[in-house]
Amino acid sequence: MPIYLYWGEDDFAMQRSIAALRAQSLDPAWIDFNYSKVSPDQPDAVVQGLNLAMTPPFGAGSRLVWLADTTIAQRCPEDLLIELERTLPRLPEETVLLLTMTNKPDGRLKSTKLLQKHADIVEFSVIPPWNTEQLVQQVKRAAQEVEVKLTPGAIQLLVESIGNHSRQLYTELEKLKLFAGSSRQPIDETAVAQLITTSTQSSFELAKAIMQADTSKVLSLIRDLLGRNEAPLRIVATLVTYFRTRLWIKLMQEAGERDEREIARLAEVNNPKQVYFLQKEVRPIPLSALTQTLPILMELEFSLKFGASPLETLQTRAIELCQLYGRV
Repeated sequence: MPIYLYWGEDDFAMQRSIAALRAQSLDPAWIDFNYSKVSPDQPDAVVQGLNLAMTPPFGAGSRLVWLADTTIAQRCPEDLLIELERTLPRLPEETVLLLTMTNKPDGRLKSTKLLQKHADIVEFSVIPPWNTEQLVQQVKRAAQEVEVKLTPGAIQLLVESIGNHSRQLYTELEKLKLFAGSSRQPIDETAVAQLITTSTQSSFELAKAIMQADTSKVLSLIRDLLGRNEAPLRIVATLVTYFRTRLWIKLMQEAGERDEREIARLAEVNNPKQVYFLQKEVRPIPLSALTQTLPILMELEFSLKFGASPLETLQTRAIELCQLYGRV
């Protein structure tokens, strides 16, 4: 009775794992009988899904029941909790129950604690664009999955070119696999540069260009990002995270805080070793510039949410920020 809970905002990576779970669990000849996806808008969706999960599969293979976009790890009425407590331990061995959600499960809830006891919980969060260490590991895992050999330089260039966009990463790796053909030699950065549009950078590169007051590069990056259908509000979210982290680092630096673990906790930096490099980066930046940045980004987000033109609005506010950092 395998039970899985998938959560996170990286929808592409999650969908790949769901497809793999389907292929692993279901006999193709019996999919129509043994596969059920229960959406949250269906009446009593969770109870309906649990009832389906209690039904043994027909024919060969297992039964897979998918409770999509469920909220039982964010809110769970007492009667539904009782149903979960009664059902989860008694699921047939041939049943696979999958629950998916975007938000992180609330660890305070009894329903979440129950799922932690019975389910394998897998996170599919988007890697922060500044976390190059995790991005490198993501490229390595994806390359191994696609069966593409890459040199360290090629991996680094993919990280710089694609950032945390998992969908584009797999698309580019498939392209590199076709390019390599039957060759056993690792693909190097030269081949990557030829096959991948490296001018199409991540929102993280945009943030760095703003801090460097490189207006022409900033305007070019905005056009590139929107040209590849990057969501404007997602661009803003990355900028907010980037500058908020550096503001916290600068505040702690000005306050004389030396404990890197404490600084990492307050700045929400997962790896305390990253603090040293962030401190070095913000040292020449006045605190006033960083404190003025977030209100500008908040105004940008507000304008976009109320229907302003993404290209014009992003470019206008980006120029304003470049002028701010150009005075540093």
